[in-house]
Amino acid sequence: MTVTSSWRTPLIILIAGALCALIAFGLRASLGLFQIPMVTDLAWERESFALALAIQNLMWGAFQPFASAAAERWGTGRIIALGGLLYASGLYFMSVSVDPLAFHLSAGLMVGMAQSGCALAVVLGAVGRAMPAHRRSWGLGIVTAAGAAGQFTVVPIGQMFLGAYGWSTSYTLLALFAIIILACAIPLQGKVESGNRNKSEPTRDATSLRAALGEAMQHKGYWLLTLGFFVCGFHVAFIGVHLPAYLTDLGMPDETGAWSLSLIGLFNVLGAYMAGHLGDKYRKKHMLSYLYFTRSVVILIFILAPISTVSVVLFSMAMGILWLSTVPLTSGLVAQMFGIRYMGTLFAIVFFSHQVGSFLGIWLGGYLYDSFGTYMPVWWAGVGLGIAAAILHWPINDSAVLRTQPAE
Repeated sequence: MTVTSSWRTPLIILIAGALCALIAFGLRASLGLFQIPMVTDLAWERESFALALAIQNLMWGAFQPFASAAAERWGTGRIIALGGLLYASGLYFMSVSVDPLAFHLSAGLMVGMAQSGCALAVVLGAVGRAMPAHRRSWGLGIVTAAGAAGQFTVVPIGQMFLGAYGWSTSYTLLALFAIIILACAIPLQGKVESGNRNKSEPTRDATSLRAALGEAMQHKGYWLLTLGFFVCGFHVAFIGVHLPAYLTDLGMPDETGAWSLSLIGLFNVLGAYMAGHLGDKYRKKHMLSYLYFTRSVVILIFILAPISTVSVVLFSMAMGILWLSTVPLTSGLVAQMFGIRYMGTLFAIVFFSHQVGSFLGIWLGGYLYDSFGTYMPVWWAGVGLGIAAAILHWPINDSAVLRTQPAE
C-alpha cells in the first residue's frame, strides 16, 4: 500500500492521477492531426510519419515495465516528473525535425520513453494502491476516463494551433502543456512499502517482484489477458493515427478528422467510467469479451456503409464508448488475480503487448497505404482480431491467486 502524508488522501491522489492522464493522453491523441501537414510540407511518404509514431508506441511499451518497477521502488512522483520533462523535450525536438531520422528519435524514442513514465500504467498503479478494494475498479475507470477527456479537450486545441501557426510552432505550444505533468507528480510522490498492505484485500501480495513475475508467467489467464490486450492497441492506435487521413482520402473536410477524434474522446469518458463502475459489479473477463466483439461489429459496419457525416458521427460515438473501456477492466483483472503490491509492473507487461499491437496498427496502416493506396486491409484485420480477442478473454481464470507464505 502506498504510504501517504495526511493531505495526500486517496481523493487527492485520484485527482492528480486523472489530470496527469488527461494531459499525457490528450497530447498523444493530437499527433495524428499532424500527419497530412507534415508529409505534405516535407515531401515525406506516410510511412515515415507512421513509423515514428509506431516506434513511439513500441518504446512506450518496452520501457513501461522498467518505469513501473522504478516507480514502485523509488517513488511514483519522481518517475512521473522525469516523464513530463522528457515529454516536453520530445515535443520541442519534433518541432525542429525536418528529416525522418530526427522525427523518429524525437516523436518515436523520446516521447515513447516519456509516456512510459507519466502515462497510464504508472498512474494506474499509484491510484490502484491508494483506492480501497471495493472502489478500485471505479478509481481506475476515473483515471482512464480522464485520459479520454484529454482526447476530447486537447485535440481541438491542437487543431486550432495547426490552423493558426502551422505544425512546427504547434508542437512547441503543445510542449508547454507537458509541463503541467510536473505539478501532478507532487501528490503522486512516494513509493510502495512492502510492510504495508490493504487489510481488506482477499489475498496477500507476493513477497517480492521476482515471486510476482513467477506467478504471472505460470498463470494461463495472464497470458490470455496479455494476448487480448494486443488487439486493443492495434485498434486504437491505427484509428487514432490514420482516421483523419482516411476521412480526408474519402473526400471529407480536413476538420472532420479532428472532431471525429474529439467525439471519440468525449464518448470515451462515458465508456471508461461505465466500464470502471460495472467492473466492480460484473465479471471483468466477460465484459472484455463483449467489448472486443462489439468493436468488430462497429468497425465492420463503418467500413461497409457509405461514408457521410452521419456515419462518422455514429462510428465515433460507438467507438468512443469502447475505446479505453478495456483499460480499467484489464488493469483491474491484474489486481484481482495477483494483488496490488506489484500491480503496476504486472500491468505494464500486459501493456507492452498492447503497444506491440499499437506499433503494428500504426506502421501497417502507413506501409500498406503506400503499397496499395488503401487502408482497407488494416480495417479488415481489426475486425478479425476483435473477434479473436473476444474468444481469448472468455476462459480466463480470474480467481485471486492464493498464497500460503506471509507477505514481508
